[in-house]
Amino acid sequence: MFVREMSHYECFSVVCASRIGRLACCRNDEPYAVPIYYSIAGNCLYSFSMLGKKIEWMRVNPKVCVLVEDVVSSREWRSVVINGIFQELSAEGHWRREYIHAWSLLEKHANWWEPGGLKPASPEISTVYQHLFYSIVISAMTGRDACDQDR
Repeated sequence: MFVREMSHYECFSVVCASRIGRLACCRNDEPYAVPIYYSIAGNCLYSFSMLGKKIEWMRVNPKVCVLVEDVVSSREWRSVVINGIFQELSAEGHWRREYIHAWSLLEKHANWWEPGGLKPASPEISTVYQHLFYSIVISAMTGRDACDQDR
């Protein structure tokens, strides 16, 4: 099996082609990883979540990473790790534009609210369910791929 580093363009292509990643965060030296549904635009990943452990932890320590994989077999795969900073987006105030942007990117895809929680009823902030949109501002993106033959 041949493993090689991917270029930034190749990493970006893998991330753009997928919608599910594994978000890892850390608090008090304890790691936590969960699947997220995301969309990418520019230098940011956008996602949605109900309030819970990952949001609480990212509020305390906004440094996170996301793993995106494209696995064909145990000998043919691509893997990208994104390091970034969590930013909670508010439906009010100076984050409103970014909040609507995140919503518009995510809603283009079926079942975009899964696994983040329940689907909100409209772009206006809901008082029934506590949900939020957030971005991860990408600071680094690296990746590797593997195949059975030398390229």
